[in-house]
Amino acid sequence: MPYLERVADVFVLNLGSRGVDDTENRISPDWVAEINTLLDEVQASSGAAALVTTATGKYFSTGVDLSWGAENLDQINRFIGTVQELLVRFLTLPMQTVAAMQGHTFGGAAFFVMAHDYRIMRSDRGFLCFPGVNIGATYSPGTVDMVRARLAPHAFHEALTTGRRYGGGDAMALGLVDAVSTADSLLDDAVARAGELAGTRGDVLGEIKRTMYANEVRSLLNPVAGVDEMEWASN
Repeated sequence: MPYLERVADVFVLNLGSRGVDDTENRISPDWVAEINTLLDEVQASSGAAALVTTATGKYFSTGVDLSWGAENLDQINRFIGTVQELLVRFLTLPMQTVAAMQGHTFGGAAFFVMAHDYRIMRSDRGFLCFPGVNIGATYSPGTVDMVRARLAPHAFHEALTTGRRYGGGDAMALGLVDAVSTADSLLDDAVARAGELAGTRGDVLGEIKRTMYANEVRSLLNPVAGVDEMEWASN
């Protein structure tokens, strides 16, 4: 399960399991609950702080746990609602957030990183992808609204309608990420970027974010209904 470490003023949230490489870090109810618990710990701290989210091995995250969904079709709408609540929490967190994507970032995980303030990706390995169009899955209005707010119009349209897999260089060129880095320096670069902005942590930053993304927050917090169970099961 995810865990926290700290480097000076920067909390490092690892999406995987301590001591285990190449976990897929699928988004499940237990995973969401653990992330929220760790965010509680981060927000209970005092003083300057920022947050870096990363993982180890081949995957940053492969997205929503479709196997769990197929076995719990009657709980899908509520589950997606909790995921969107987590996106809101990241989007409005009263400290700077940096996603350090050391590996593949697919589906729900691609939306997850869009809720971060900054995104850094490996230049030599890993893809960022919104695969819905290729796997027969649509996106909720809230997640679409959030990505629209975070990307330029042409990048928003291409990323969500083509299912293209973007390597680091292409992702940066399109504006999906803010920077690229080598495998050896990715985490250090992310921590450095977060550390530079740790002093902005506080209620004022949180209020600015809530104002900036007020429409997107409302959209994400709308009750989720009508997720196509047959469509989910077919995936």
